[in-house]
Amino acid sequence: MERPNKRERRAAGPRNNGLRRSLQYLTHLKFNMFWPYIFMVIATLAQLAVPRMVRNILDAVTNGYLAQQVLTALPKIPSAVVGQVLPRLLEALDLPATWSLDQLTAEMTSRQDTAPNLLITALVAILVFAVVRGIFAFLQAYWAERNSQSVAFEMRNDLFAKIQRLSFSYHDRNQTGQLMIRATDDVEKVRLFIGQGLLQLLSALVLLSGTLIIIFSTNARLAWVAMPILPIALVLFIFFGIISAPLFAQVQARLSTLNTILQENLAGIRVIKAFTREPEEEVKFGRANNAVVDQQIRVARIFTFLFPLVFLVANLGQASILYFGGRQIIAGTLTIGEWQEFSLYLVYIFLPVAQFGFIITQLGQASASATRVFEILDAKSDVTDKPGAQPLPPVTGRVEFADVTFRYFNSGAPVLSHVSFVAEPGQTIALLGATGSGKTTIINLLPRFYDPTEGRLLIDGHDPRDVTLDSLRSQIGIVLQETTLFTGTIRDNIAFGKPDATLDEVIAAAQAAAAHDFIQSFPQGYDTPVGERGATLSGGQKQRLAIARALLLDPRLLILDDSTSSVDLATEAKIQAALDRLMKGRTSFVIAQRISTVMAADQILVLDKGTVVARGRHADLMEDSPIYAEIYRSQLVSDAAAETALAEPAHAEAAPAAA
Repeated sequence: MERPNKRERRAAGPRNNGLRRSLQYLTHLKFNMFWPYIFMVIATLAQLAVPRMVRNILDAVTNGYLAQQVLTALPKIPSAVVGQVLPRLLEALDLPATWSLDQLTAEMTSRQDTAPNLLITALVAILVFAVVRGIFAFLQAYWAERNSQSVAFEMRNDLFAKIQRLSFSYHDRNQTGQLMIRATDDVEKVRLFIGQGLLQLLSALVLLSGTLIIIFSTNARLAWVAMPILPIALVLFIFFGIISAPLFAQVQARLSTLNTILQENLAGIRVIKAFTREPEEEVKFGRANNAVVDQQIRVARIFTFLFPLVFLVANLGQASILYFGGRQIIAGTLTIGEWQEFSLYLVYIFLPVAQFGFIITQLGQASASATRVFEILDAKSDVTDKPGAQPLPPVTGRVEFADVTFRYFNSGAPVLSHVSFVAEPGQTIALLGATGSGKTTIINLLPRFYDPTEGRLLIDGHDPRDVTLDSLRSQIGIVLQETTLFTGTIRDNIAFGKPDATLDEVIAAAQAAAAHDFIQSFPQGYDTPVGERGATLSGGQKQRLAIARALLLDPRLLILDDSTSSVDLATEAKIQAALDRLMKGRTSFVIAQRISTVMAADQILVLDKGTVVARGRHADLMEDSPIYAEIYRSQLVSDAAAETALAEPAHAEAAPAAA
């Protein structure tokens, strides 16, 4: 069997007070939080009254039958021996020894006459208590479910809001599947405990306390016989609770791993099929699934041992009650009705004890899940508004990097090292370099997705760390290399950053991004639904929608991360012409793989291993920078080869025609 890995042991370590904090969500419901417990108390009291009614029924039946037998036997007793038999009969019936035969006859007649009425009264009372218990049990369950759903609703909203606000560095370190299962499965386990487990726990305590009070007030000697089972059961539950809580945390950790693999496979299903990796992915999923099953079996083994042990203790208590109660009946100190009443109350002792086993299961799961939920809610974001941050005024677009160094997670080799440059308002800054040279990191620092490790970044003289994030990012238009579209219409996606935009504004942005024509070719035009992650659109179409989305904001700062990489040459020319017009008057940062798209830039920064190795305009760099000249020449050769490859099929087709 697999041993828990390091991450799972860490997850199963010391837990915070997550479950107690989860219960604090109930206080948001104000007085509504008390309804389930009020109804539960009423339903439990109705349940506690039933054994007493059963006792009354049995005593009425027993007394009525006994009275009939006595009345039948009295005339048959010879008058000569009445004086000898009467004292013994009065003693057996627990009646005063001074009574006469006439008094005994009157008492037996009264008992015989009242027995049917007592029987009917007790039966009606049982029916009334059953109805009361049913009504209030329903109200208890309804309000408990309603309250628990409200708690889950708030927790999911808080989790989603927190995940939305956590910095990029947090998401870099945590897998999507891990976050998803905490917002779904872990929240549901906390909800189940609040809606069921907590109520069952309090109900069991009320039932147990009420039962103990009744049995001690009814027959203390017999009650003490049942007492040893309670401390034994409690010790068992505490012991198993300590053992099971870390195991439940490991279950959730392994379930998160399984969910991550599933999420990655669904997101990358096209890649998996393209590379025929289905068998390997099935093996990977099977291993993760097996780890979950192994851990679940480990937990089940503990509880399959606990429950039989608890029932053994309960049966020993029941056997003790049968023995000592039977002796009291024989001795005449306990009636059959009292014994039956006590037996039913004894069930009310064993029932909560048995419930504790299920409650402790839910408690262990909820405790582990609540800890995982609050790990996210308590996570510290590396990028937040500092106290007293002011809104960024409308910017002109001057950007300055002053000796900026950046490391991911404040460790390892720097991704950027002592980068300095100034972009004046309205300039276009092109970033060139090999993969991993730091181009994307520079544009990630502008909207403050990350903060510089060293040095300063200034926008119009303002440090982004001194202004609010919303005011900063609302003035920056971004088109990332990986285009993300959301479920909805094309119009909704273009207006994502400006939901109140008019249709004319959306159309203008789409025209500027060379997207209007293909949008109009769809039967529904701008109301055309976009599939999940834009799966119904081509890469070029998605990228043009992303450009339109950024342009609709009319930003003073524009970031284009290789925004023409997924389009053909003809479309690229259209987009580039539109961007050339729209970038006028804006400070634009452009990451491009082809020099031909940025030859007109005001500054071209050539990066290598996180440092700026050359800067200037195209003509100057061709003369002064061997690296830039080499990139330019290599792209000319590759472009020429591509043009030749495209031309060869045409020549091959023309040759037979000429022949």
